[in-house]
Amino acid sequence: MSKIILVTGGARSGKSRYAEELAVSHGEPLLYVATAACGDKEMHERISRHQERRGAAWQTIEEPMDLAGVLLGHDGWFGATLVDCVTLWLTNLLLEKEDKDAVLDEVSRTAKALANLKSPVILVTNEVGMGIVPDNHLARVFRDIAGEANEILAKAADEVYVIFSGLPLKLK
Repeated sequence: MSKIILVTGGARSGKSRYAEELAVSHGEPLLYVATAACGDKEMHERISRHQERRGAAWQTIEEPMDLAGVLLGHDGWFGATLVDCVTLWLTNLLLEKEDKDAVLDEVSRTAKALANLKSPVILVTNEVGMGIVPDNHLARVFRDIAGEANEILAKAADEVYVIFSGLPLKLK
């Protein structure tokens, strides 16, 4: 059985950097599962910065939807797998499925798949519900999905960290 680690926190809190350090501690080769789409110049620059920081030890797979499939299909090949990020994956699922229950069913399916893996997996996610209540329906639905998904994944995880101002706090 592998170790499942969830790393959460606010935007620009240092989540990805901390998750990368955790992954590296498991040894090479390393797999980076990117859930983001490169839709504009700013996102392209953000992705490029992350790739430069990671270096050549990492293989990247871009998968916006079928996270469980990628994890199961590449299990045992890498010292560790880093998924960055769950929040963008949830966005992709919600835009595709347009149904809260269908998205959470996919999260549950993925959480069950995590339990059967041999290689360590580190999941990066955002805490989006710590601010004000969004002013529109879609944003409120997304906030609720993200909170429930984080609960499901935290329950499935062996370790959970929250990052505040670049500092990790172990929750589980």
